[in-house]
Amino acid sequence: MTSAIRMGVLALLWGSGFLWIKISLNEGLTPGWITFVRCLLGAGVLLALAYGAGQRLPRDRGTWGRLVIAAFLCNALPFLLFSVGEQTVDSGVAGVLNATTPLWSLLIGLGLGTERPLRPARLGGLALGFTGVLLIFAPWSAGAGLMTWGALALLGASVSYAAAFAYMARRLTDRGTAPLALSAAQLLTATALSTPALAAGGPERVTATGLLALLVLGVFATGLTFHLNYRMIAEEGPTSAATVGYLLPVVSVTLGALVLHEPLTARVLTGMAVVLVGVGLTRTRTRRTGCPAPSVAGEPAGTSPARP
Repeated sequence: MTSAIRMGVLALLWGSGFLWIKISLNEGLTPGWITFVRCLLGAGVLLALAYGAGQRLPRDRGTWGRLVIAAFLCNALPFLLFSVGEQTVDSGVAGVLNATTPLWSLLIGLGLGTERPLRPARLGGLALGFTGVLLIFAPWSAGAGLMTWGALALLGASVSYAAAFAYMARRLTDRGTAPLALSAAQLLTATALSTPALAAGGPERVTATGLLALLVLGVFATGLTFHLNYRMIAEEGPTSAATVGYLLPVVSVTLGALVLHEPLTARVLTGMAVVLVGVGLTRTRTRRTGCPAPSVAGEPAGTSPARP
């Protein structure tokens, strides 16, 4: 499989997550059940892959304690927020708002002191990225904007991802647990954490289409993408894997328009382009010597975190 094909497959599986969430919601499933089953299925896939690779789950209490925080911020909370948000917001727009994760990551890094003072290009990229977000939300447009609780929930999911990556980079990297096993343990923990959400209400009149969409979301768009992303990192390097992050909103917008006939407004498309250009500028760095940045559980070094 060539690099371009592998990248395209990964982007399609990863970026389609927003579509499967929307279909599951449309076919009777609730946000709580989508979150729980997605975590459960993803954990099952990763457990099987870890077992096949001879990797064992962590045994020390300290790692499991840190996994509780990581699983909440990186899986249970954002997965739920995406499902809640897509009850009222198109799947394509959800993918575009998810692309703001690197912008929030940069802000958090500046706050924690892990990022150096910004050079003009990165500072301009940060400002440009949030200008794109403002363009998408259009708070000045009373009837056509996206200033809704659903859109804010989607943005909150992206902030949660960014906080999770900052935490995991500090507390879960380079501690002796194999990557697949650590990711499997994290999704197992997320499954437990998402259990209370089931009390919010069960599915009503769920169709076979909804169940199939949830199956694809959990197995392929969650569990399998972890594995494929690690493979790309190992075989082609972090730069190729990072490129996939820029394709995710394009995939989500395209699938939403083709499959669900979601409208493609000029404002949202322009906002998406502005956000992606801004994200690209924030990723420019001066050449440095030394070791590369460590990877985090579920998001290897050099990737652009954008999991739906």
